[in-house]
Amino acid sequence: MDIPKAYKIDALIHQNTYLIDGQLKHWNGEMVEVYSTISSTSEYKPTLLGTVPNLSEKEALEALDSACSAYANGQGLWPTMKVEDRIACMEKFVSQMKTKRDEVVKLLMWEIGKTLADSQKEFDRTVDYIYDTIEEYKQIDRDSAKFEKYDGVYAHIRRGPLGVVLCLGPYNYPLNETFCLLIPALIMGNTAIFKPAKYGVLLIAPLMEAFENSFPKGVVNVIFGRGRVLATPIMASGKIDMLALIGNSTSANALQESHPRKNRLRLVLGLEAKNPAIILPDADLDLTITECISGTLSFNG
Repeated sequence: MDIPKAYKIDALIHQNTYLIDGQLKHWNGEMVEVYSTISSTSEYKPTLLGTVPNLSEKEALEALDSACSAYANGQGLWPTMKVEDRIACMEKFVSQMKTKRDEVVKLLMWEIGKTLADSQKEFDRTVDYIYDTIEEYKQIDRDSAKFEKYDGVYAHIRRGPLGVVLCLGPYNYPLNETFCLLIPALIMGNTAIFKPAKYGVLLIAPLMEAFENSFPKGVVNVIFGRGRVLATPIMASGKIDMLALIGNSTSANALQESHPRKNRLRLVLGLEAKNPAIILPDADLDLTITECISGTLSFNG
């Protein structure tokens, strides 16, 4: 198979670190191989891309303790930080992220099977989303400086962080949709535990150092491994204030059930997304077929 030199996998990527308490910690335990369904040989064979840590419950709970300590019941450095300082941290992160564009795009192509154009769009759209989120946060801060009047009552409304967030993204848009959960949570002052999806996991590797040096310790914790092994004990602790998940309802229900204080658990969920296509009698069938194929194949990864 003739693969352009710029997009060949010349060396395996061994992501042997994970991020807890502001430090990239080296993992000496079991590693999981990451394969691409794209073959790079004349006879079809999945391509080995690299390996990632297969962390245990112990590391999951360490990440939870780190996030809880950083939040400190709303009194930690991050939730009490000035708006301009949190924005500066986010701008530092996205600036470093942009330098990794080629690496992330290449891994999106191999891991998820996206085209070059779709991979570039996902990366660029994610960068734009971060900048848009920063601008929206500035507007929220400006609005919160005003008093509102309703029925003769004046109110001063300020938005604040909610606590510790467990962030679990999908594999079809492992960068964009995951960051659509993670970035707003962070910029509002929450701390987060982030587990990449099973597929699209290696593309987080180029961004690990940016996470490490852009945010105060414990604000972002990145762990790798099986969802049941890591997410279940984190939820069972009762210390998670918000579950942010894009996936399926079975996983969402199971994670909610494992939380001992469901009445206090806030949810941000995007589930199934098996959206029907309703075709009316007067539809342009040529256009309809094109759009349906795009919807089922391109937009769903």
